[in-house]
Amino acid sequence: MVERQLRRRGIFDERVLAAMEEIPRELFVPEAGRPYAYDDAPVSIGNGQTISQPYMTALMAQSLELQGGEKVLEVGAGSGYHAAVLAALGARVVAVELIPELAEQARLNLEAAGRAAGVRVISGDGSLGFPEEAPYDGISVAAGAPDIPPALVEQLRDSGRLVIPVGARDEQELQVITKRGGKLSTRVAAACRFVPLRGGMGWR
Repeated sequence: MVERQLRRRGIFDERVLAAMEEIPRELFVPEAGRPYAYDDAPVSIGNGQTISQPYMTALMAQSLELQGGEKVLEVGAGSGYHAAVLAALGARVVAVELIPELAEQARLNLEAAGRAAGVRVISGDGSLGFPEEAPYDGISVAAGAPDIPPALVEQLRDSGRLVIPVGARDEQELQVITKRGGKLSTRVAAACRFVPLRGGMGWR
């Protein structure tokens, strides 16, 4: 996975590559999906949700440009895999998941992978962020949004980065938004297709 799907496609951050190699992805998919855990594709985790394609997880992590010690908000914890990767990069992660059953499963998966200590899983509406722990050095959104949720921008620390898929329900752009002096600059990292962001600032 690391050599064929990530490095060959331009994932150059060696810390991200090492984290992706270290975290056992099969622990974060249901038993029926484990034969497909390392495929170059998303895998269903139930409740209409997926664990992202490995390349997309790596690209999002790389786009945050973490050095270690940052506080990161993850919107859409899913099965907990991306939070585990961020924790392996030295981040303190607050992962918010709208579906309570998935939030509980993410906690169990993180414990099984030995990453529970670095991640706080919250059951709630991640489209509104989690102001209790704000501001964040980085925010990663694992669902496609119709627009950039203002609450996430407000909760992003100055000089922080927000990585979020934005666009239509069936096709988005992965945007990397940097906040400097209260102003936002945006670049597009890739075309992508995520499950829709749900909640107060997501798709109705």
